[in-house]
Parts: sequence; C-alpha cells; structure tokens
Amino acid sequence: MASDTPSKSAAASTRDTTACQRNSLAVESPRTPASELLGSRKQRLLTLVLLIVAVIAPFVSLGFGAAAIPFMEALQVTWLKLTGGDLSGWNTSTVAIIWLNRMPRILTAYGVGIILGVSGVAMQSIIRNPLAEPYVLGISSGASAGAATAIVVIGSSTVFLVTSSAFIGALVATLLVLWIGSGRSGTSLRLILAGIAIGFIFQAFTNLLIISANTAETAQSVVFWTLGSLTRADTPQALAVLGIAVALAGALWLFAPYLDALASGDQTCIGIGLNPAVLRFAMLIPISFAVGAAVASSGGIGFIGLVIPHLVRPLVSHRHRPLILATALVSAVFLLITDTVARTALAPVEIPIGIITALLGAPFLVVMAKKSRALT
Repeated sequence: MASDTPSKSAAASTRDTTACQRNSLAVESPRTPASELLGSRKQRLLTLVLLIVAVIAPFVSLGFGAAAIPFMEALQVTWLKLTGGDLSGWNTSTVAIIWLNRMPRILTAYGVGIILGVSGVAMQSIIRNPLAEPYVLGISSGASAGAATAIVVIGSSTVFLVTSSAFIGALVATLLVLWIGSGRSGTSLRLILAGIAIGFIFQAFTNLLIISANTAETAQSVVFWTLGSLTRADTPQALAVLGIAVALAGALWLFAPYLDALASGDQTCIGIGLNPAVLRFAMLIPISFAVGAAVASSGGIGFIGLVIPHLVRPLVSHRHRPLILATALVSAVFLLITDTVARTALAPVEIPIGIITALLGAPFLVVMAKKSRALT
C-alpha cells in the first residue's frame, strides 16, 4: 500500500496539471496561424461585416441633423478633406458642418464606445462576474468626480487637466474597489457591491461640487456633461480619445490569452505560472486611464460595457481575441447611433446620451441579475 502512495500522488499531480492546461483558454501556441487569432471562419466573416458597417456608418450619420447632407456629398467632402483636394466649389457651411461639427462627434463616439465596450469585456473576465463594467464598478463615477473637480474647483476645462483629473478619479475608484472587495472572503459579488458603493460616494461628491459651483452656467454645464454628451467634442480631443481607444483595444487583444486564463479561474492562472492578483492590477490600471479619458470627453455614459459584450459573445466566441474585436466594433457603432438619435430626436433640444443608454441598459441589468448564477 505504501508503494502505491507516490504513484497515486504523481497521478493526481498529473491530472491537476492536465486539468489546468485543459481549462486554461490562454495556452495558444506561438505557431498558431494568424487567421486563427481572429476566430473561426464564421467569426472572421462576422468581424468583416462589422468592420464594413463601422466604415459606412459615419457617413450615414453625417447626413443627419438640422441641415440634412446626402450620403455621397458627405463622402466626397470627407475624401477631399483627407486627401487635400480642392473644396473651393463646395458650400463652406456644408464643409464646416461636416468637418468641424459632426466629424469630431463621430470620432469621439467611436473612441468612447470602443473604450467602454472592451473595458467591459476585460472587467467581466478580471472579476469573473457578468455584471462588471466601468459604470457598475464605480470607475466612471470616480472619473466624473475627478473631471468635475477640475472644472468647478480648479476652474479649468482644458483637455489635459480634465483628462488627468478624470484618470486620477478613476484610479482612486479602482483602488478603493479592489481594497474593499479583496481579502480572503472576497468574491466577485463583493467587488460588485464595493463598486456600487464607491459609485454612490463619488456621485454624491460630484453633486456637492455642482451645488457649490460659482455660477449657474458652470453647474448646468457639469450636470449636462455628467449625464453624457458629445457636444464638447473637438478634433484634437477626438483624435486623442480614438488613439487611446485603439491602443487599449490592441493591448487587450494582444494580452487576450491572459484574460482567457483569468476567466477560467485563479487556479488556472497559477497552474500556468501567472499571479492572478498582479495580473488583475496590471490590467485595471490602463483600463482606468482609458475610462478616465472617455469620461473626460463624453461624461458619464453607462451600460455599454455591460450590454454589448453579452450581446456579442453568443455570436462570436468566449475567447477574448475575436470577442474584443467584435465588441469594439459593435460598441463604436452603437454609441454613434445613440449620439445621432440624441442630437436629432428632439432637435434642436439634445438628449443626454447617458439617459438613452440607461433606458436600454438598466432593464438588461435587471434581467442579468435575475438569471445569472455567476454572481458569487
């Protein structure tokens, strides 16, 4: 019997190792063909269709507004502007509306949508809870409080200062959520509850700043902005946010195997030589920075990071490389459509985007909370 013990231990160890390797979705061979990194043939086809839609949608959106602009006219003006062509024969008002008003909003919508969407995908795997996303975890509220502090207390609305303050607020919220929700008894539900509590605290702080604003105009602008709006969009800021969005999505795509491992459980991470706590922290920092930039540009827009990943996942894959690509594209187009509706539905009055996304996302959150068995 004694002689059987080492062999049984070895067999158990072998089974555990095999289980870790089998459960880990992160073990991708370096020899994996590049085409397989985008998923199956069906998944690649769907991604291609989404990419085509994402290219066409901006030119359709350009035509909607107080001044209607035909699709081909918007396409021609954009092409001439990008290639340095002659625009002297075009109506200057049309060119200004397309290039100075609507195009920055479109680029900002794409950047913010990508950031919120892929952040939701990553957080749901990092925390292993289907309800995780920047708004639910209080990160967006922290960023809003930071940006509101820059506007009301410091009295500056410069892009750099507002973005920096939003990032600091998002980072503080992230660290508080991790601190409160961690520990031996920490669960994904505990992190969600910590995020909700932190979100309420930062929302209360933001409301206090609004009440204490020096002028009614400042208070009103902060209120409208915190509800979510792209009215402040300009070209430099739009390009910066879009660049951050592409960088974040690219980084998460490259490190998607680690997200696969985190989604499989801490034991899987440990089994392949990864420290799950360090990995979570390392991924949440760039996410916090990107969310801060998104909030600084658009204010508080919730539920995109919650709803879109759950809509895309059944169509694409649970593996994060194809999921991140598809979610980025769908989130970008979704926020563009939402912004187009927000600025045209009750024109000339503009509806805050956050109201529309909340009306769509809150019922989805209720359904997820009732149906999900993965809350703890």
